[in-house]
Amino acid sequence: INFDPNQAFQNEAVASVTELFDGQPHSSEFFETDSGPLAGTYFSDIVFRNNLIISNEKIYQNLQGIQRKNNIEDLSEDLSFTSEEGIHYPNFSVEMETGTGKTYVYLKTIFELHKNYGFSKFVIVVPSVAIREGVMANIRLTREHFSEFYNSKPDAWTYDRKNVHRLKHFATSNNLQILILNLDSFNKKGNNVIHRSGDNLIGGKTPIQFIQQTNPIVIMDEPQNMESEKSVSAINSLHPMCTLRYSATHKFSYSLLYRLTPVDAYDLKLVKRIEVDSVLANQDLNKPFIELISVKTSKSGPTARVKIDVLKKSSSSRTIKQIKSRGDSLFSASGGLNQYDGFVVEDIDASMGFVEFSNGITIFLGDPPLGVNNDKIMQTQIEETIREHLEKELLINRRFEDGKRMKVISLIFIDRVDNYYSEDGKIRKWFEEMYDNISSKPKYSSLDLPNFSDVHSGYFAKSKDGKAKDSNGNTKADNAAYELIMRDKERLLSLREPIRFIFSHSALREGWDNPNVFQICTLNETKSEIKKRQEIGRGLRLPVDETGNRCKDDSVNKLTIIANQSYEEFAKALQTEIENDCGVSFGSRIQNKRSRRRVNLKKAWNLDANFKSLWEKIQKKTRYVVNFNTEEFIQKSIVEISSMEEIPVPKIAVIKVGIQMGEHGVSTSDASRFQSKDSNEEILSIPNPVTRLSNNLGLTRATISNILMNTNRLEEIRVNPEGFLKQIETILSNILEDMIVDGIQYSLVDELYEMRLFESSEMDAYITNLYEVENADKSITDLIPFDSDIEKRFAEGLDARDDVKMFIKLPRWFKVRTPMGKYNPDWAIVFEEENKLF
Repeated sequence: INFDPNQAFQNEAVASVTELFDGQPHSSEFFETDSGPLAGTYFSDIVFRNNLIISNEKIYQNLQGIQRKNNIEDLSEDLSFTSEEGIHYPNFSVEMETGTGKTYVYLKTIFELHKNYGFSKFVIVVPSVAIREGVMANIRLTREHFSEFYNSKPDAWTYDRKNVHRLKHFATSNNLQILILNLDSFNKKGNNVIHRSGDNLIGGKTPIQFIQQTNPIVIMDEPQNMESEKSVSAINSLHPMCTLRYSATHKFSYSLLYRLTPVDAYDLKLVKRIEVDSVLANQDLNKPFIELISVKTSKSGPTARVKIDVLKKSSSSRTIKQIKSRGDSLFSASGGLNQYDGFVVEDIDASMGFVEFSNGITIFLGDPPLGVNNDKIMQTQIEETIREHLEKELLINRRFEDGKRMKVISLIFIDRVDNYYSEDGKIRKWFEEMYDNISSKPKYSSLDLPNFSDVHSGYFAKSKDGKAKDSNGNTKADNAAYELIMRDKERLLSLREPIRFIFSHSALREGWDNPNVFQICTLNETKSEIKKRQEIGRGLRLPVDETGNRCKDDSVNKLTIIANQSYEEFAKALQTEIENDCGVSFGSRIQNKRSRRRVNLKKAWNLDANFKSLWEKIQKKTRYVVNFNTEEFIQKSIVEISSMEEIPVPKIAVIKVGIQMGEHGVSTSDASRFQSKDSNEEILSIPNPVTRLSNNLGLTRATISNILMNTNRLEEIRVNPEGFLKQIETILSNILEDMIVDGIQYSLVDELYEMRLFESSEMDAYITNLYEVENADKSITDLIPFDSDIEKRFAEGLDARDDVKMFIKLPRWFKVRTPMGKYNPDWAIVFEEENKLF
């Protein structure tokens, strides 16, 4: 998988953390090691630790500036500190929607913090094996990518009790260290090996002390799962410099730095579009339909809510009714429908979750609705999943050339493992029979599909005797399933790997996602307790092609949910979850697959005079050059730097350290950290400004030297080296950006976009996102897809104007090269003014 280092939203999230420590000197320029009070006494080796020099007051000033820049509505009134037993550290939060590269962002943040400030000790704390394996997979995938931009090659490893001796290396190495800790490995102080002393390999110390002495920056992945009192105490035991908390669904947003909501991600097209394909049983008024929705206790006794068919005028509809006591009749509640004759309440049991009727029928919470052929529904879901999968493969084969195609993966959630895992499991048999039947049809012959026995596989927790079993996703038995599918994640992306359909019970609830999951089938015999956001989260990431590059084609980037509930129910449930979790409305962004329509080209579209005139103008491809005048840049920079604001004098941060003697030896804690007064002492160590600015800005050393030597401000570097360099870098960066923009020039090249691409490209959209052109001669298609109400109003306006002769929504393949990457313009318009076409 290729990673793009220039995605603005990710770089904003990274900068939001690194700018917290603006003013912090780089450790290599002021000190090499800080062994702490234990060096030479309790610890025989020098400890390399994170040394925070700037005051809390300065960090708070930086925090408010970051929050204002990122439009965070609720500005922090102070730093969110955690204090317990002398431990005193701030917490900061970053909110990013699932599928937008949260793990990539905090890994890049680690490299940036190391590059900018010299911080070298990082601990990533995860709440589960699944997430741990996901983090390690990301580290493996990005290792080569980050090595292109950073000189540092970190030691990144996962702690377990078998490699406890490596913690000594973590503390004493001067190399960048990334340690991944599962919360369960250190949250039981009486039982975890990490808290025990006496190991000969580490000189009788408790292993966790090696972490504590490094003053690590603790990154919490999915911190909402680590908010209990026990978990907070465990995080405290690491003695962090601070915590950086990353999640899509924070329980508490401590000092929120950056926010990318589901709405932001969806509207910016950073994730797949979501559509729902509902598979429902039609009403059969010859049979009673009863679904138990809830059972509750009350002062007057237990009550239940049931969904039944209710007669209203001449028709019936499914309605939720409340039954309160023994003797309540569903016949009466339904308005007199004969199929409910004999359904009189005998007992309501809230503890066991059931309602018993006088005719002997008992319905439990979670049971499939009475009167519905559940097997038939599941068979239809499987059929729809296979069909949708193969149609997506056909689309990709037509749309993309060989070598740049994408693997299509479908994910199928089931409730009972035996229904698939057993050789005679009904789900396995249904799938193989339907796949064999559908894939053999002539329209799919060009796909060269694998045999039915090779195309599917399951990932399940297993019992001690090796048999797959039902589980809740959080047991030790689930760990093996997590590890297996994480190891297989990259292999599954290969077109040479025949597996395309993945069956899972609960092993994929969190921690695993694959960018090329295009279909998710919720094939559950009972109502799923998995959150909708967890279900769709497995497939939200943008897909990658054979070369490892992300696909940005909206017509392909659709995640189809094949659900056993109505589109309206699914959309409402997902919308409610997003509002409860994030406080934002997802609105009408979830689409009904049944409302999807094809956008068709008009007959003889390529003979239209207005279109031909337009196409002749825009079909030629372009290149650009940037004209950059170095001398002009130098002169502008000298003027700006000479007139910049005065560099502020640095402050002294006073750190009071407590030392305690205990049965496990000496330990320390930061009791308080506060600003005292201006520093009047001469700075003894000054970083090389030419090297620093040249590396950070990509300018030559000669250019930087020329600028600095011709300003009247260079002596101020002695007052506050970091403040001086930061201010200079900001000025030079702004001038550089303005001059690059002003210097762009485009020219035509001898290469054309071919008109036939309009015929080979397929466009489809949803009824809610289509504008039907009233003046047919104004467009080459019958429908215009739009992405927003603004675009819809724009299309309506163009359609109504007499001077507009032709307008088209440009296809996704029409790109213009720019310094920021390829850009897809939205519209092309032909209009007439004084009998001249433009």
